[in-house]
Amino acid sequence: MFINLYKTLIRAAYPLVLKPCINKRKAAGKEDLNRFNERLGLPGHDRPEGHLIWFHGASVGESVSMLPLINKLLEKIPGCHIMVTTGTVTSAEIMDKRLPDRAFHQYIPLDNPKFTKRFLDFWHPDMVLWFESDFWPAMLSDIKQRNIPLLLVNGRISDRSFKRWQHFKFIIRELLGCFTFCLGQSEEDARRLKILGAPETACLGNLKYAGLPLPVNTAILDTLKKQIGNRPLWLLSSTHHDEESQIGRYLKEMEHAVSGLLTLIAPRHPGRGTEIAETLQQYGLKTALRSAGENITPETEVYIADTIGEMGLWYSLSPLTFVGGSLIPHGGQNFMEPSRQHNAVIVGPHMHNFADAMTRARRAGAIIQISDAEELKNTAISLLQNPENLRKHQDKACVWTDKENKVLDGILSKIEGYLA
Repeated sequence: MFINLYKTLIRAAYPLVLKPCINKRKAAGKEDLNRFNERLGLPGHDRPEGHLIWFHGASVGESVSMLPLINKLLEKIPGCHIMVTTGTVTSAEIMDKRLPDRAFHQYIPLDNPKFTKRFLDFWHPDMVLWFESDFWPAMLSDIKQRNIPLLLVNGRISDRSFKRWQHFKFIIRELLGCFTFCLGQSEEDARRLKILGAPETACLGNLKYAGLPLPVNTAILDTLKKQIGNRPLWLLSSTHHDEESQIGRYLKEMEHAVSGLLTLIAPRHPGRGTEIAETLQQYGLKTALRSAGENITPETEVYIADTIGEMGLWYSLSPLTFVGGSLIPHGGQNFMEPSRQHNAVIVGPHMHNFADAMTRARRAGAIIQISDAEELKNTAISLLQNPENLRKHQDKACVWTDKENKVLDGILSKIEGYLA
């Protein structure tokens, strides 16, 4: 009932309300103008012959978490192809760089029945894997009506979402009823999905634990190593607004304690590079911007890596990483990526987006959690001054992520069962 009403309202509202909003997004650079037809359900790519499996994720985090599963599926099913859809320009850029052969990217169409029908009529996928909880009613219901197996993978229902959805059970029950099977990130997520109306649920683990090492351009890595020389360094990864300022006020003190220290900063939003440089210059720090083509010189104290798709470089260079989004109440960013690339990892107090992973990592001694920027400073200095202790933390983090990668086999087995 809800979905039918939604479709009717969307059709009526599109020309008067939604289209002007979309035009604003175009003007703000939030839509890819060269490929906008894909958002209208028109193909930007030929449909490959044979089986086509469709993966959908909302943005960067979801799309990157798909990559290990995509690689495994392509290995096990030689004749199939994979289409990945996302809705953001940044995720499209990353997918274009990282997708293997027999996999390609398209933008998800806007959730208008006209566009979703056009999309499915052309692609007619054999199976759909929907990552996390980016629910689009028109698309989901159209997939169900065509009897295409639809699996929710890595589904997450936060405390806040669970409470909110309990007030609108008639809506979420109808949406979850479109899925053939729902895989929760944790046992609690699977339980909540079942309560809210999912027909079948299970937890096989969190797919984000099963990531691949990030790609590294070895020629660029060698150039950066020559620029850095033997200087000690550490990385501030995926930082958000205000975190650079909180940490920046302590960097001079850290340089006095660790002679020649270089700080790398790879912000969550690369467009903030100039803003970060201006903030740190107020503390008397000499900065260099990667986006401006500036090199790391002996005088550079902070190198701001404000580019897309180069995180593998920074994790390869650094033995120690602080993961941002955690000094502020954002909820943290993915700390498994630096762990996987043999970094010792520090996070702040706000890691509620990764509660289950944090519990596992703490149990294994694979993570260091601090309460504020001053404690971060003291912890980083202690590790950088004690290479043997730093290596122990690097090893624990790497061993933990290797063990957690086993979740991939369970999810792959479930998918193969539905394909069969």
